[in-house]
Amino acid sequence: MRFKWMAWYRYSLAGFAVLLFMFIFNAKGMTIIAAASQNDTQKKTEPLHMTVILERVYLDGEISQEVVHETCWSAENFWAKYDQWQLTDIDESTMVFRKQVNDISPLLKANGFFGITEDNVLSIFNGRPDQLRIIQSFFQIDIKKLESTKQEELLYGIPIKTKDRYVEVLETFKPYSIKKE
Repeated sequence: MRFKWMAWYRYSLAGFAVLLFMFIFNAKGMTIIAAASQNDTQKKTEPLHMTVILERVYLDGEISQEVVHETCWSAENFWAKYDQWQLTDIDESTMVFRKQVNDISPLLKANGFFGITEDNVLSIFNGRPDQLRIIQSFFQIDIKKLESTKQEELLYGIPIKTKDRYVEVLETFKPYSIKKE
């Protein structure tokens, strides 16, 4: 008797969690998970197979995507696994989650350099600035106001290895930006 009560309690709790989530987010595709949860209470043999796309948005604007194929036996466990992520899109078998990352992207850490373009715009390059592979542009700089050492640094390229260095370089050159009227 005790086993039946515990099983009933767990299934009721899982069903309540699914209904609560559906109510809060009011997403069209939540019926998929609700159906899976109902199937879970009836039979434990057929899991729900989903494709989960995890998007990470970095400070420098870079967005990375990771595709994960999930086998969902329990809606409760599935949502607990992605509780730190924001659901942005859903369809029959695919869910897209997004997370803001308070750091620069791995691309910048590996091969990012600050430099200037031919029209003196402070930019981030994939490699040294002479290779002209621009990742991101910021603002135009008044080169005449810069010290010669800072001009040379920008022409050669300033490597970006950390978030602190990224912020430091932007703050250093911001006072030299040309204000557009």
